[in-house]
Amino acid sequence: MKVAVLTTSYPRYPGDAAGRFVADAVERLRPRITVEVVSPQDFRHYGIAYGHGIAGNLRARPWLVPLVPALLRNFLRAARRVDADLLHAHWLPSGWVAARTGRPFVLQVWGTDLELARRTPRLARPILRGARFVIAASTELAEAARRLGARDVRVIPSGVDLPAEVGQEAEPPEVLYAGRLSTEKGVLDLVAAADGIPLVVAGDGPLRGRVPGARGFVPHDELQDLYARAAVVACPSHREGFGVACLEAMAHGRPVVAGDVGGLRDLVVDGETGYLVPPRDVPALREALERLLADRDLRRRLGSAGRERAGRHFSWDTVTAATLAVYEEALLR
Repeated sequence: MKVAVLTTSYPRYPGDAAGRFVADAVERLRPRITVEVVSPQDFRHYGIAYGHGIAGNLRARPWLVPLVPALLRNFLRAARRVDADLLHAHWLPSGWVAARTGRPFVLQVWGTDLELARRTPRLARPILRGARFVIAASTELAEAARRLGARDVRVIPSGVDLPAEVGQEAEPPEVLYAGRLSTEKGVLDLVAAADGIPLVVAGDGPLRGRVPGARGFVPHDELQDLYARAAVVACPSHREGFGVACLEAMAHGRPVVAGDVGGLRDLVVDGETGYLVPPRDVPALREALERLLADRDLRRRLGSAGRERAGRHFSWDTVTAATLAVYEEALLR
């Protein structure tokens, strides 16, 4: 089987965080099948890809909007050059390209694309309906894709590797935030809730100037060290398609305080592996953080349960097997 992965984000160099979860999935597939990747490194994208993502870049630099059709044409030419039995398109723009190659394709949605699709359903619906399968990383994304016209949706999350050992907490205990510094991630809520609490922020984005001590982009290996020393990991999102940082924290045996939204509900079992709090509720967020920081045994119990859950439900072996099953069924149709 030959599969071409079409994506608008993919690591450009070792340690690059862009599209890292797409690359991780590709590397697990390659021992089993032939996979070729078509990404913005293979066609001219006019600076629209990478950075803050396509949607974020266009919001920040609206003068780039007229270049989107040219980007899509370049992407389509690159996709047509690939010899593949099946296309696996990540995000709706890649799905638009896949649909125009005339080849069978599956479409994977991640959240930001469906947010835009809700505003332009007439553009999104034919792409979703044209895919032999739509893959969604969470239950909520699957439901959103169905509402927009997807016919056959499978929930396949991103995967995670469990570190061999659980790291030693820093003293005094630290709260870690890892991710994009933007409004929908709830990072300003966390800054307010963690006033006076040791807070480590790894990430970059438009709100960096309002997040004291933000470290900016942290390479993947260094980020794993931050998970290993954290006492609690906070994921206070207002919306979240999946929650890679949340899953990585669980793999490291760390309890998570997360927004009660989207894919985070698939990951965190409230009171068992961490706590879910209402989005934008700063007092509830602080209360959950203080409860965990005050009780080392509670942190260990919830962290251990989270690590067990990550290994049981979100291992790369499980994710890869489910993805290959979708490929095989798509080609039989």
